[in-house]
Amino acid sequence: MPRSTLTIDLGAIRGNAKTLRRALGGAELWAVVKADGYGHGAVDVGRAALEAEATALCVATVPEGVVLRSALRAGPRLIVLGPATGDELVGAQEAGLELTVADGRVPEGLPVHLKLDTGMGRWGLAELPAPTRDVVGVMSHFASADCDRAFTERQIERFREATEPLAHLTRHLANSAGVLRFPAARFDAGRCGIALYGLSPFGADPADDGLEPALAWESELAQVKQLQPGESTGYGRRWIAERPTWIGIVPVGYADGFRRDLTGTEVVVGGEGRRVVGTISMDALTVELDEQLPVGTPVTLVGAGASAEAHARVAGTINYELVTGICRAPERALRVVTDG
Repeated sequence: MPRSTLTIDLGAIRGNAKTLRRALGGAELWAVVKADGYGHGAVDVGRAALEAEATALCVATVPEGVVLRSALRAGPRLIVLGPATGDELVGAQEAGLELTVADGRVPEGLPVHLKLDTGMGRWGLAELPAPTRDVVGVMSHFASADCDRAFTERQIERFREATEPLAHLTRHLANSAGVLRFPAARFDAGRCGIALYGLSPFGADPADDGLEPALAWESELAQVKQLQPGESTGYGRRWIAERPTWIGIVPVGYADGFRRDLTGTEVVVGGEGRRVVGTISMDALTVELDEQLPVGTPVTLVGAGASAEAHARVAGTINYELVTGICRAPERALRVVTDG
């Protein structure tokens, strides 16, 4: 029996893609499926996004692109957003990938996008060189579209000025937050990742932007016991019962991707929110119960009532990190729902 189950709702992916396409107006939607589709499965998500009229898929590395091309065959544009080494160029060309150039020489014989650093301070050219015949696009990347309007508007303006002479090429700048909040950033295409999965780029309720989370993670109570005052649960005795207290043990821990710093968050046990107490172990966590519940009671770790955004606030991180950190181990079942 699986210790937990991941469910990926491809209907939600398609619905989120349509929401983003509406926000983009006439610009194209490019679906970002790096990191195995933010932990949701790059091939399945990529297919669903294309069915919802995304026109390209974006990955971080050449190997990711080669795997996608093998699975999806001819058809979709596959754009590598990260740097490629010289050893990877032949494989990229054979797979029909488009590369991003952020430093150094522009390779010949395959389509490339020139990346301008407008304020991210990471990959990117200080100035755009004259494009060769292989250049098909120019791009940049937002540093803080989720939290700093003034700086984002400066990035938009710098990109606009720098790329005006190259308006005949495909210009793309906006990420999910940019698409949802900055109409001026749309240009010819928007590269949407986190919002495609129904997760908020702002750490808020995804429904605020018409998004539906596509991932649910569920388990069950494997043991239920009562602790007496002074008794504890978990390593380091970080939580000690002050009164007779029922606790439930869930067979999921930080090796599965339920991080150690999620102690104190809430999961849903038998339809009710319950606090995670004590130190989260490698393969188990403990929840405080109001009453004795039967072994096998369902537990929602991520899903309705236990959002990735709420967990991220407890852990002091972002929803991106939580979902990409969920491990697909053999003892976990994976359900892909196509009609959601």
